[in-house]
Parts: sequence; C-alpha cells; structure tokens
Amino acid sequence: SPPLLRLFPGRLSAFPLFLLALLLGFASLLWLQLSCSGEGPSPGGQHRGVPRQPCPPPAPASWGPHRLALLVPFRERFEELLAFVPYMHRFLSKKRIRHHIFILNQVDHFRFNRASLINVGFLESGNDTDYIAMHDVDLLPLNEHLDYSFPEAGPFHVASPELHPLYHYQTYVGGILLLTKQHYELCNGMSNRFWGWGREDDEFYRRIKGAGLQVRRPSGITTGYETFQHLHDPAWRKRDQKRIAAQKQEQFKVDREGGLNNVRYRIESRTDLSVAGAPCTVLNILLDCDTDETPWCTFG
Repeated sequence: SPPLLRLFPGRLSAFPLFLLALLLGFASLLWLQLSCSGEGPSPGGQHRGVPRQPCPPPAPASWGPHRLALLVPFRERFEELLAFVPYMHRFLSKKRIRHHIFILNQVDHFRFNRASLINVGFLESGNDTDYIAMHDVDLLPLNEHLDYSFPEAGPFHVASPELHPLYHYQTYVGGILLLTKQHYELCNGMSNRFWGWGREDDEFYRRIKGAGLQVRRPSGITTGYETFQHLHDPAWRKRDQKRIAAQKQEQFKVDREGGLNNVRYRIESRTDLSVAGAPCTVLNILLDCDTDETPWCTFG
C-alpha cells in the first residue's frame, strides 16, 4: 500500500479518504501561496535573499450572463470610427464584457439628432442584449478600472463630470451612460425634439429623475481629467450649434410626450463588418421630421 496509508490503521472508507484528499489539496495550495508571495519558509530550504518563485497569474474572469449593446450615434466621422471600434472591442473583451457595437449612422438630410439615433439603436439592438451604453464615438476610456458591467442598481454615468475632459457640471449625463433596457423603457427613451448639437442629455437627466431613478458614478478613479481620450478636434470639425426658429426656447423644456413611442425612422441598410478585426453592425438610418412640430430639424 502507499506509504501515506500505512500511517492509518485498518481500512479507510471512501468518505475519510475524500476528506484526507481535500485537506492535502488545501495544504498544497496554501504552501504554494506562501512560498511564492514571500511569506513563510522558502521552498526547498532556500536561504534568505534568494528570490522566490513567482505566483501563477490569476485565472481570467468569466464572461458574465449579461450582454451590452454599445450604441454609437454617428455621422461622417470615419477617422474617429476607425479608432473607436477596435479600441472598444479590446477594452470590453479584456473586461469580459459580452457586447455588440452598433454604429448608428444618420444618412438623411436633416440635422444630426443624437437622441433619436439612440432610440433607434435601442429598438434595433435585439433581444440578445439586456443593457445599453450611450457612447460618444470621440471618447475612449483610458482607465481599465472603469466599470462597464450591468447597471442593475440604476443608470451608471461612466464619463462623470469629475472625469470628463470637457463637461464638469453636476447634472451632466452625456459622453458614456449605461442603463438597463428596462430602465431606458421606463424613461420612454430620449426626446426626439433635439436637432443639432447639445441639450438632449440635460433633458434626459430630468427624465431619469422623473422615473424615480438615481444616477450613479464611478468611485475610486484617481486619473481625473486624463481618464478619457477625447478625439474630437473642434478646429476643423465644427459642431452644429445653431438655434433656429423657436429652438432656443424649446431646448430647455421637458418633452413629456415623445421618446421611444414616437421616433420616426427607416433602416436603409444593416451591415455586419469588421474594423481591424473588431466586429460591429452599421445601421444606416433615415430619420423623419415633422417640420410643423420641430421646424428646426432643417437649416431651412
């Protein structure tokens, strides 16, 4: 019989043998941890000052049960897109976040409408995703500790005011915002009345509050305004900040009627492609506008 069994008199049943094996396995793991971490005796009677063996790397985290729809409003910013898609695919894969990147490309002749594009992306993202990231194409996360996991407790503002390189007011929820699909529906999505650049996020903040939800933000991030890389160059890519007709007054109002329930659009094409090996889906989207309701959707 093996030498170890000779230490025990008589016959051993299966259960004590199982306990013995379990204890030996635990002791082996404990010895390995102590010997490679520099605590406890050196393996093989090594003298002091002799480097200990390195600890084995931890096993990679498992892929979670949730799947993220990364919704990226887009129009004619291809150089930013070529950087964004492979970067975000690597970033999320490293964090074991299952994800699908949707490029929401507005191809009509109306002014850019970020909020409507996000509504369309939400409706077209499919049942295999259960939460969304409203994500600007010109904002890349540099800190690997930023959390993109399922925001079960409520909307999670990744690009919080104390971290975003440009926007620092406390009610800001733009840049990168995570929500469960259930919470986005509870808000009825975003207002479709915001044509041109800006203000749709401020209105959405009021929707979040009206739905009884609390915005959460990152904690323990020490990289400050260097947490993100901002790709946008305003010197040669001007934003559409014009205010037309009654738009200047209307932009500060809460839209209590519209959102997911009345976004008007048509999908011209849906294409799955790879950017430097990173998969994504491009939706070419034709938005529609009631010029009697929002005459500022055109430059007229």
